[in-house]
Amino acid sequence: MGRWLVLGGTRFLSRAVAAAAVARGHEVVCVARGVSGGVPDGTKLLVADRDVPGALEPLRGEPFDAVVDVARMSLPWVRSALHALAVNAAHWTFISTINVYADSTTPDQGVDATLVVPRTDDTPTEDPEAYGPIKVASENAVRDTVGPRALIVRSGLICGPDDGSDRFGYWPNRFARGGHAVVPADPGQPAQLVDVRDLADWIVRSGEEHVVGTFDGSGPRSTLGAVLDEIADSVGAAGLEQVAVAPEALTAAGVQPWSGPRSLPLWLTGSDVGILARNTAPAAAAGLRCRPVAETAGAALEHERALGPDRPRRAGLTPAEESEILAAHLP
Repeated sequence: MGRWLVLGGTRFLSRAVAAAAVARGHEVVCVARGVSGGVPDGTKLLVADRDVPGALEPLRGEPFDAVVDVARMSLPWVRSALHALAVNAAHWTFISTINVYADSTTPDQGVDATLVVPRTDDTPTEDPEAYGPIKVASENAVRDTVGPRALIVRSGLICGPDDGSDRFGYWPNRFARGGHAVVPADPGQPAQLVDVRDLADWIVRSGEEHVVGTFDGSGPRSTLGAVLDEIADSVGAAGLEQVAVAPEALTAAGVQPWSGPRSLPLWLTGSDVGILARNTAPAAAAGLRCRPVAETAGAALEHERALGPDRPRRAGLTPAEESEILAAHLP
């Protein structure tokens, strides 16, 4: 089998990619600082901080059948990796994002849709508004250097075990507790997700088969109501009852959409619904196979229970916040 390099490998998608590559018989080297967690069994960790100039120089000249880069918000990271490794990489995967698109409202767009203006400034930033522009600039750097060998995956909402965002996992955790659960009264809102294990498996198989091009890496289009029902059917307690609260009432109660404190994850306002209604048929045609939402929910619940279901969360409503909303909407 092949020799793979995963730039990352210690958490979520990059760790799932490394694990999938090992499972398929590849020799896998992971490059990470080693502070976010361990690498999967069977891989080798090269400790390196990509903020340090020349961090990847020890790998210069080494041949790899495939390189996978998940650099999140650093154009210098992408450029330095290409500078050190591109010559001897037979295939290169860069993980981008659906946040590269300028229009987040219109559904059923494809990869040919207009992008945001790239941010080519190398100055480090944590501004979330820079996320998409930095990814566009990073994509351009990858195409300029290894275009004929490059797979660019514009990932959507990635869910499943080891997700640190607390978004999708909020719902299996909440429904498993049973009782009255506040949900948005917007069941027809678009919803689209992909299990991290399915995306990782596709990335590895694409590297093996030298699939190239740009794809929106997510699952088939669904609705928020259908996704929540699938989660409830999979993990919900016997006494679970979904209490639908109108979006305007949620907003008036200070509930935020999508993520963060006092939020209902996966709920979107009208101006952003297009990000969960992408045309992902090309990725499916290229081999991205997605398991049922129920399976993702079950794995997410196991992860939630391992972390502690009553821990402080990065996204969702606390029991007290939910009780406050329920008091205003139950007879």
